[in-house]
Amino acid sequence: MQRWRGLEDLPGGWGRCVVTIGVFDGVHRGHQVLIGKTAEIAKTRNLPSVMLTFDPHPSEVIRPGSHPAQLTTLRRKAELVEEMGIDVFAVLPFTPELMHMSADEFVHEILVDRLHAAAVVVGENFTFGSKAAGTVPVLRELGRRFGFVTYGAELQGEHNDNTEIMFSSTYVRSCIDAGDVVAAAEALGRPHRLEGIIVRGDGRGHDLGYPTANLSTPRFAAVPADGVYACWFVRGADPDRRLPAAVSVGTNPTFSGRERTVEAFVLDVDEDFYGQYVGLDFVSRLRDQIRFGSSAELVEQIDDDVTRTREILGLTRG
Repeated sequence: MQRWRGLEDLPGGWGRCVVTIGVFDGVHRGHQVLIGKTAEIAKTRNLPSVMLTFDPHPSEVIRPGSHPAQLTTLRRKAELVEEMGIDVFAVLPFTPELMHMSADEFVHEILVDRLHAAAVVVGENFTFGSKAAGTVPVLRELGRRFGFVTYGAELQGEHNDNTEIMFSSTYVRSCIDAGDVVAAAEALGRPHRLEGIIVRGDGRGHDLGYPTANLSTPRFAAVPADGVYACWFVRGADPDRRLPAAVSVGTNPTFSGRERTVEAFVLDVDEDFYGQYVGLDFVSRLRDQIRFGSSAELVEQIDDDVTRTREILGLTRG
């Protein structure tokens, strides 16, 4: 898969393509329908498929300070869409100039002049251009004028306890913020992954007999609610090797901590992961953060957390 930053240096001789457009944060099950349809149409027409996404999140430019929690890094997003058959992952810097571009200008300058789109696939609630004036009907009309076909896909969701749940990045963020990583995984089609670099901690876990790998997360990362979770620990350099881990998110109330941290105790592995880029796939929430009266009580609880992690992840020792 090709990865582009901006559209200034498209490959020479770039021809027509099939494009899907959006932020695609989380690449949830609704996004997956759009991506799958894009790849399918491109294959049928024997054209390359292009995902056009944006960085930073448009809301941060439109309303500074309103950047939502980020479900997927650009790196992770690219990995996911490559697995789904997208040929080109194109990141368009979202600038004030782009924000003020009219719907007509966006289509003419980006979709037609630069990408030479033969077909465009978007969700039925897609908007674009200055003040979100561009809608799917507008895009269809512009497509007729400029020679491309527009496909508008219905929003995706499911019934749950007599309630209709629509898959959206906002919904997934609300699940993660509440610590409901199971519901988040249902909407994503996979566990929510938190990525970052392992940094040095205060060593308290080592003193308790449970050394932890401390994850430094990106600025806007969607960190689950405080609590203890059963997770898979995935090394960036070895994505196929998953290690079981009990993960604590919070401020370590037993030791009067103030800084919110993400600490992973990787089961059955005696290794220093310092400096490695890793991911944590959140499978299930075990409990709230609790203030214990002594270190001995905390260790006893961690013993139970590890046992439950093994059970949830389907592991047995030896």
